Amino acid sequence: MDDQNKNLILATALSLLVILAWFWLFPQPEPSKTAQDKGTATQTAAGNDQSTAKSDGAAATQPAETGTSAPAPQAGSGTDAAASVADRVAKLPRIKIETPTLEGSISTLGGRIDSLKLKDYRETVDKNSPLVELLSPAGSPDPYYAVYGWAPGNGLTGADVPGPNTVWTAPAGATLSPGHPVTMTWKNDKGLTFERTLAIDDKYMFTVTQKVVNTGTAAARLAPYGIVARHGIPKGKMYYLLFEGAYQMADGKLEEMSYKDLSKAGAVNGVGDHVKQIPGASTGWTGITSKYFMTALVPDQGKKATQTAQYVNGSDIYQVSVQEPTQSVAPGKSVETTTRLFAGAKVYDILKGYEKQGVPRFIDAIDWGWFFFLTKPIFLVLHFIHGIVGNMGLAIILLTVTLKIIVFPLAYKSYVSMARMKELQPEIEKLKEKAGDDRAKLQKEMMGLYKEKKVNPAAGCLPILIQIPIFFSLYKVIYVTIELRHAAFIGWIRDLSSPDPSSILNLFGLLPWNVPPVDSPIHIISLGVLPILLGISMWLQQKLNPAPADPTQKMIFAWMPWVFMFMLGSFPSGLVLYWITNNTITFTQQYIIMRSHGAKPDVFGNIRSGFNRKKKAEGK
Repeated sequence: MDDQNKNLILATALSLLVILAWFWLFPQPEPSKTAQDKGTATQTAAGNDQSTAKSDGAAATQPAETGTSAPAPQAGSGTDAAASVADRVAKLPRIKIETPTLEGSISTLGGRIDSLKLKDYRETVDKNSPLVELLSPAGSPDPYYAVYGWAPGNGLTGADVPGPNTVWTAPAGATLSPGHPVTMTWKNDKGLTFERTLAIDDKYMFTVTQKVVNTGTAAARLAPYGIVARHGIPKGKMYYLLFEGAYQMADGKLEEMSYKDLSKAGAVNGVGDHVKQIPGASTGWTGITSKYFMTALVPDQGKKATQTAQYVNGSDIYQVSVQEPTQSVAPGKSVETTTRLFAGAKVYDILKGYEKQGVPRFIDAIDWGWFFFLTKPIFLVLHFIHGIVGNMGLAIILLTVTLKIIVFPLAYKSYVSMARMKELQPEIEKLKEKAGDDRAKLQKEMMGLYKEKKVNPAAGCLPILIQIPIFFSLYKVIYVTIELRHAAFIGWIRDLSSPDPSSILNLFGLLPWNVPPVDSPIHIISLGVLPILLGISMWLQQKLNPAPADPTQKMIFAWMPWVFMFMLGSFPSGLVLYWITNNTITFTQQYIIMRSHGAKPDVFGNIRSGFNRKKKAEGK
């Protein structure tokens, strides 16, 4: 077996290893509208809306003087109480939300921000499909909401402060929209008047200002908090390398807690709650994220606040919260605190804009992956090219060209080395004849020949080694950035983040039957146009050289393009498009370099000889 073919075998093995690891790390998703797009909880809410002693659906509070900074859910009184909360949420007045990017409403029960749809995103590529629903109220199939309140300090009880079950008074017919804030009020019987003013920008950021005025005769001590609560976890498969769960960004350090991590955190508070708490952070934010969407609490930067990520075992609720230190309100005085709430899509430009407005490392809400140092630049280049050409598929092609230009100096050395190895084949054959069965002598003389001719026999593996991190990084860009979600290319390719929807099983739409769904065991043979083009591009690349004489090598090379074709058939279309483009450019580069070094690749002759060998084998 000559060294050039050894290199090809090694490159093939590396490639197959990458693909096999890929299928293990990224199993294909089940077809569920909530698994990828909806970003909301999936446990049925009616039986779980029971987190406080008063049967609230999200959070009761610990006394503000106890030293426990985060609101802590408590056990409720069962499904009847939960149904009661859901019924009240449905019947009480609501405040409409209307912006260029959002539509929804706020419940006057607790002032819950609990109904929110994203106008720019639909559940499928069908333009008539429902809008993506991010937040939903108690009583819906997927409760997921934000709620604010005050934790009582010394001299106050839970009944003296507004919480998730408080019924607020709001202006009749009020609509929250950019430039038109809405103020809700509530009073207790101890002379405290609470005001909550909600404002919203034209994207995804709410500003929640909580104020308390003391008209009583005694000082009041209390601590403001905000909570994002989610019942259950998303349906469908969870991905090993795709983070979904709770983020805590505190003083420049980002911590990730998956749903599994939270559910296994240490039990505290005597009720089986699982808590991860960061006290006294001066800057940061905390939120619950899915693949494309996030809901995050952003406290006033520069003021100390305690971040808590928590799982309520009895109610199957995941939540994050921010609580500021206890404040004292003297008679005749007032205090005011402001928190922001992000609820929307993780669009790079929007997150970057909020980052410039003082939300630290907000773009890291996007799961950039292990190769973040490559993923971010690749995304930025792709984003820039897309802004010029206006088509994401074309942008991927141009990005691939750009990447090939960047790595060309290394690839050139590799291709030159492969070409020179081919030139040395006659001399290597002579050395083999001279050495006979003495393998040690042959290896020594071959290494001397390589050194004399300045040829690196391992250089042929360089292109595939360069391609692996780029492949993983580009996969992350295509798979997790919302800019690629439902991005069209041409004709039938309407979503570059999903597999090619065409299929050879119905002759690419010419026959009147549907193709197997993604979760079907026979979907692997439902090849689309792009996977077939990928197989052909790999096959043509092989034909730059004659088939090896060794039967084992010959079999591996004969099957490799078609194995890749089937294995990559269910990959995102954008990634397959990248690989086709990469193969095409690589073929062209190798052909030109080989000819410049005296080699004359006979592609069509190698194809004909392959068919001729098959005919001879069949005739025997």
